Amino acid sequence: MGKVAALAGLVALLATGCSGDEVLRFGWPVGVTKESEDMRVLWTWSVIAALAVGVVVWGLIFWSVAFHRKKKSDQPGDLPRQFQYNVPLELFCVVLPLVMVCVLFFFTATTESKVLAKEPDPDVTVDVIAFQWNWEFDYPGAPKDANGQVIKTVGSSSEIPILVLPTGKRIQYNLRSADVIHSFWVPEFHFKRDVFPDPDKNNQDSSFQNTIDRTGAFVGRCAELCGTYHSGMNFEVRALPADQFDRYIQLRTQINPATGQPNTTAEALAALNCGELCAPQATTTKPFNTDRTLRTQSG
Repeated sequence: MGKVAALAGLVALLATGCSGDEVLRFGWPVGVTKESEDMRVLWTWSVIAALAVGVVVWGLIFWSVAFHRKKKSDQPGDLPRQFQYNVPLELFCVVLPLVMVCVLFFFTATTESKVLAKEPDPDVTVDVIAFQWNWEFDYPGAPKDANGQVIKTVGSSSEIPILVLPTGKRIQYNLRSADVIHSFWVPEFHFKRDVFPDPDKNNQDSSFQNTIDRTGAFVGRCAELCGTYHSGMNFEVRALPADQFDRYIQLRTQINPATGQPNTTAEALAALNCGELCAPQATTTKPFNTDRTLRTQSG
């Protein structure tokens, strides 16, 4: 029976076609930041600990069922051996779960502290301003554009705003709302934070930091019901290599000869000419059509 069970387990594992990394993820999605990997490690060990407890509990149940069944020699009304006054056993049943909870709390608090940690001098700072129903991204620490203004990207109902960021750099996000409560959420970050109006007046922690590990385009969303077009309040994070990000910022400070104005986000990305990674328009989502007259009754 043991050999059959081991063979069945091996076949079940191999038949899934999962790699070792995927197995150890236990369903945790792949992230793009160092912080998301820290949370994945906590998740993996928590599941392993839960499975270990499950194995012990299941083993005790099966052991009791197999070796402590009612015997034919037992008389009607006979009770099995009672343990309600077994002090060592009762202490064990109280102390062990308490130790498990304390250990889980310790590692959870440690991981939370790492994820929420902020360095005093981040490499890039972005001011994220949410409004009904779109986003504005400002780069206050970057050089000013040709008009002396802060480099910014403002979304509209016809264009998805693209938040261009570098990989391998410490990034700080300062969140603020211009009206109601929104929520800044990039699923691949495995992190979400509400965006409040006047966070300083309400003593709210309105900033966080992370480091993006790989390039790519990642959809961002508002995760707080904020009004009629909440579902269309999307944006895109475009993670570029650090040197290309520096070139992007430089292009944003220059005048576009065709328009006589500083390059927009789309124009700067197009000028970078680095393939799909520099697509001038969002590739992970599209604008929401706000024309209600286009809606028709079903059928």
